[in-house]
Amino acid sequence: MCGIVGYIGPRPAAEVLLEGLRKLEYRGYDSAGIAAVWEGELHCIRAKGKLHNLQEKLDKLHLPARIGIGHTRWATHGKPEEYNAHPHRDASGRLAVVQNGIIENYRELRENLKAKGYLFTSDTDTEVIPHLIADFLKISAPNTNSHHHGLLDAVRQAVQHLQGAFAIAVVSADFPDELIVARQQAPLVLGFGEGEFFCASDTPALVPYTRAVLPLENGEIACLSPTGAEIYDFSGQRLRKTPRTLNWNPVLVEKQGFKHYMLKEIYEQPGVVRTCLEYYLRDDWRPDADFSPIKLNLSPALLADLEQVQILACGTSWHAGLVGKYLLEDLAQIPTSVQYASEFRYAPPPVTRQTLTIGVTQSGETADTLAALELELHRRANLRSELQPRLLGITNRPESSLGHLVSEIIDTHAGIEIGVAATKTFVAQLLAFYLLALDLAWQRQTLDHSRLGAIIDQLRQLPAQVEQILESQERYIETLSHDFADTQDFIFLGRGINFPIALEGALKLKEISYIHAEGYPAGEMKHGPIALLDAKVPVVTIAMPGIVFEKVLSNAQEARARDARLIGVTPMEEQEARDTFDALLPVPEVDELLSPILTVIPLQLLAYHIAARRGLDVDQPRNLAKSVTVE
Repeated sequence: MCGIVGYIGPRPAAEVLLEGLRKLEYRGYDSAGIAAVWEGELHCIRAKGKLHNLQEKLDKLHLPARIGIGHTRWATHGKPEEYNAHPHRDASGRLAVVQNGIIENYRELRENLKAKGYLFTSDTDTEVIPHLIADFLKISAPNTNSHHHGLLDAVRQAVQHLQGAFAIAVVSADFPDELIVARQQAPLVLGFGEGEFFCASDTPALVPYTRAVLPLENGEIACLSPTGAEIYDFSGQRLRKTPRTLNWNPVLVEKQGFKHYMLKEIYEQPGVVRTCLEYYLRDDWRPDADFSPIKLNLSPALLADLEQVQILACGTSWHAGLVGKYLLEDLAQIPTSVQYASEFRYAPPPVTRQTLTIGVTQSGETADTLAALELELHRRANLRSELQPRLLGITNRPESSLGHLVSEIIDTHAGIEIGVAATKTFVAQLLAFYLLALDLAWQRQTLDHSRLGAIIDQLRQLPAQVEQILESQERYIETLSHDFADTQDFIFLGRGINFPIALEGALKLKEISYIHAEGYPAGEMKHGPIALLDAKVPVVTIAMPGIVFEKVLSNAQEARARDARLIGVTPMEEQEARDTFDALLPVPEVDELLSPILTVIPLQLLAYHIAARRGLDVDQPRNLAKSVTVE
């Protein structure tokens, strides 16, 4: 969940580290710090809160060090105070560690180290690591040669005592030319420059300096020095690995004139939809063709003779999975379940025949989703052929841990997303499910080819329709947001394929405006939640023409009878809807099946403008992080 960076080379390390932390602040922003080695001493500077607090401290120092590590924190163990901020040091103050992850056995390690005389000054699990390394180095013990074991070997021995998911970076004043990094179940990428080396939790921190990168695998440790990078496994075996080249453009992660990254990313959605469709739809397909209109490049064995699909995801990706369930069942006629990955891990359903398991995670690093997929892989590995694992990942980051875990990936091609609240990556995940469901429908012959062609034609119109919503609605929604400056509760209603969009709309509002919001199936309102309604509780209803249209309007009328203010996401031309709602968030008329791509856009804008109106930090909402790499 946290972000770590490291640097060794000819540049001033503090500048590189601070810039890297800016690119990683989406991973956590409760506190930040750096440790750098200069003239035989370890300098550690930490600050509570956002990165600018650390910047102010560094501005008062002249620290020309050429090696260092940095950290931006999302609190797991210990409150977000400066004494809990990383880096953490050993008793001598000459060795420092930064960590992303959780050390599950830290209590046991802490007690053992306390018994040896080590003192702890924080509430974190991370602090056991520098003391453990120091114990192997014997730095703090008198009359001991501090170079006896070497830093690399001491770190290698220490990580073998750590249980949990972690990525760490280590520097020591006694080893001024070595930066040691290690990975176990948490992301860590090395960057290779000319006479300089980098490490980071995610590639955006590396892109300004190098495109040559190498993701570490689980159980790998590296020593970065001015002369090169050496990589080993935890047993000490030397590994030969080759960097690969990124094709990212640093300009793509800048705000480009928008006030917040989230708003920029909302406006990038027409382009994301267009790119995804251009990549996966065949231009030469006709309803009479004998090949699929979709080119996902998945192996035939993955999708052959499927009897069931199970989707594993968390948060916004779980909502995308709910839409995916509707599509797979309606279009491809495959029974589909959607599981919270965190629940699946500890209460998995019985193993079923010919089952495709889909893991959905925008970052490809979501700890619960990866662990749930690993569980499914292991529990099926030695079973009969019809029970063998079939794993598919849907992600925006195919180079991630997910890409190494599963055999096949649908890359959503959404581009890097900086805002913590997912917008364009959610829409891209929806598209992945549309494409998968249509491909399966063609393979299984569950959809008339003319109907399949009509859906594809409408998919191609979606980018322009999303643009139309953005161009016509944003100013109005910004004005409407003023009415909710003091609102404390919201209700979102939807039915059928738009029920998950009601959940997503509520989640977006909760995430960035801190307003309590709940999404319900519209028909369930009268079975309890209607008791919440009064004039202070706005009700946002998604009412798109289709099989549930009249029912949804009827449910909205029930809310109106309780004095609730009604906001409708509905086509502009629907007179009955216009007569029902107090305010409209109109979208172009579209087949109900495709409507989620459009109905989510005004809900994103509503959440954004309410939060911005309240003066909140839209891109970095409190207590949240972009990539949840801990359980």
